[in-house]
Amino acid sequence: MHIDKNINLERDRKKPILIDAFYDESKTNQSIVIFCHGYKGYKDWGAWNVMAEHIAKAGYCVVKFNFSHNGGTIQNPMDFPDLEAFGNNNYTKELDDLDAVITWAQKHFESNSNINSNKIFLIGHSRGGGITILKASEDTRITKLITLASVSDFGNRFGTDDEIKNWKKDGVKYVVNGRTKQQMPHYYQFYENFKANENRLHIESAEKQLTIPHLIIHGSEDTSVKISEAEALHGWNSKSELKIIDHADHVFNTKHPWHKKELSNELYEVCDLIISFLK
Repeated sequence: MHIDKNINLERDRKKPILIDAFYDESKTNQSIVIFCHGYKGYKDWGAWNVMAEHIAKAGYCVVKFNFSHNGGTIQNPMDFPDLEAFGNNNYTKELDDLDAVITWAQKHFESNSNINSNKIFLIGHSRGGGITILKASEDTRITKLITLASVSDFGNRFGTDDEIKNWKKDGVKYVVNGRTKQQMPHYYQFYENFKANENRLHIESAEKQLTIPHLIIHGSEDTSVKISEAEALHGWNSKSELKIIDHADHVFNTKHPWHKKELSNELYEVCDLIISFLK
């Protein structure tokens, strides 16, 4: 297994993006599978490295990355040393980051005879699922889509009208990170950016426009994103497939840190579904 960790994608006048790539140098015609982490997430969270290796062993080039404003830095890509960046993140920045990673992957692997850089698949977890649905609906380079515990609506996550008014007045609101205990800021630009791009960021419309296969995977015990969101996505797209993982939570019964070399039973089931869908 060939593993490249923390490749630094430098960009003009934009924050850099850290990327990992996993592939097997003995296999040919490996499609590129790009994984997008979720809210308060990062590419090295929990069991994502074990998952990437598992999928790569099945004959895929797995690429995962940190969104540029996820709160990590080049020096410390795990946890959230850059809360200013976190506060200035928004959905269109994440779409822009994903676009840059797709373009990088095609260029980076175009001369690699083991990898088919024309076959791009996306996997998105939670909020990253919403981002991948939007991207897949507007970018013809993507040929298959998988979402894990995905959200179905960005607009309903901003709170009540009163909460939004207070947010505008204060310019910032804070969310506590349960694990690190940090007060994580969201600047009001996040809401303004959403309102300015509301049509583009409408997941229902994007799901209905999809013309590529979409596998929707959700845990039966997910308390972070309700199972009804997976059912909504499936209802908007009659060609999609919906798979429910019994007894699985939002991260398929893994946690951070994840010191084991094996996946949880639930995430193993997820990977099996992913591999058979991609084939």
